[in-house]
Amino acid sequence: MMPRSLQGRLLVLVTAGIAIVWLLASGLTWHDSRREIDRLLDSHLAQAAALLVMQQAQAADSDEALDAPILHPYAPKVVFQVFHEGHLGIHSANAPAQPMVPADAARAPGFWTVEIGGEAWRVFATPGTQHDTEVFVGERLDTRTSILLAVMRSAFWPMAGALPVLALAIWWAVRRGTAPLRDLGRLLTWRDPRALDPVRMDRAPKEMAPMLDALNRLFDRIRAVLDAERRFTADAAHELRTPIAAIKAQAQVALCENNAALRRHALSAVLEGCDRAVHLVEQLLLLSRLDAGATTEGAVDVDVGALAKQVLADLAPGAIRKSQQLELDAPERCVVMGNAVLLASLIRNLVDNALRYSPAGARISVSIRDRSGHVVMTVQDSGPGLSDADMRRLGDRFFRAPGSGESGSGLGWSIVRRIARVHGASLEVRRSDALGGLKVDVDWPTL
Repeated sequence: MMPRSLQGRLLVLVTAGIAIVWLLASGLTWHDSRREIDRLLDSHLAQAAALLVMQQAQAADSDEALDAPILHPYAPKVVFQVFHEGHLGIHSANAPAQPMVPADAARAPGFWTVEIGGEAWRVFATPGTQHDTEVFVGERLDTRTSILLAVMRSAFWPMAGALPVLALAIWWAVRRGTAPLRDLGRLLTWRDPRALDPVRMDRAPKEMAPMLDALNRLFDRIRAVLDAERRFTADAAHELRTPIAAIKAQAQVALCENNAALRRHALSAVLEGCDRAVHLVEQLLLLSRLDAGATTEGAVDVDVGALAKQVLADLAPGAIRKSQQLELDAPERCVVMGNAVLLASLIRNLVDNALRYSPAGARISVSIRDRSGHVVMTVQDSGPGLSDADMRRLGDRFFRAPGSGESGSGLGWSIVRRIARVHGASLEVRRSDALGGLKVDVDWPTL
């Protein structure tokens, strides 16, 4: 099994790779050395046979059998025979009395591998200068193996001795190369858990730059989430204090009031205060969700016209109570990619603001158009509108235009801007030329 540490894995993989390459190189060296030794020694056998042929030609008149002296430790492993007219002439002391290869083999020069006395021999047979003369020169094959082993030992042992040194050098190099990772681990271990500032490392390798960038982006996202949570807690505590205090005051009035009409009025005020508190909590929760990084993951096709029709139907009773004229102009199908719940909240906040801050009898118009790859929704009203300074502040938390006299949380525009940003939509706010009040354009790209 591979070690769990990066350093151990690198050491094992590099050392194993070197060992495998070393073994393959040794195998190739063995093969090539054996082939070259065979060729070299075969040439020696052929050369020795040629010398014997020449010597036999000079001593052709003598039929006396002679034994060659042993002059080298390897001499017992080498034999030669010279046959003249079927009789053994010059030969080595360890040569057998019979030809080492069939008698007719010497008619043409060639190599033979034969077994003599239970040993494998490599034999070169060639005819002499006379037609009735045969020359045989042989060598034991284990001699070649001994020479090959000696050659390989001379090459193998230095390489085998260098392998541990090489492994130690690799270990040192890997350990030194992975030192920045250990430095980063120690830095994060001793880092204050509350610290969300970027991680800085002097002379960090460029391979670690993507990891450090990703880590610092993670810290940025965590900081944003924590800031949003703190902001939500502070906002909720601040904004809920007023409606809860009002509810409590009205409940105390209802508790102490003996007059049924006044008590009913106080209880109605309690219910209204509860509705405002519920609306505020819903707005705060939605804003908190958007601040925490809500996305359009899993987005689907949303028909903006049908969605706006449903939202306006929900808001119509409020418009009827104020005798306001609520209009919708939308094609049969106008689709964007997005989250239907968030888009419904965006439309509801825009139209609700227009209804809430427009006087009785005002006109509120909602139109949706498909303009060459873009869906544009326009919400405009005939209300008093806003000054340029107030329009620039739209989207600030809890900002409400002064003098409106209407209740609200001041969070609607913050929610609208965040939902638009999540969906890649642009917002444009200006005075309506047609109705005189406020005009808002929401532009979604559909491609």
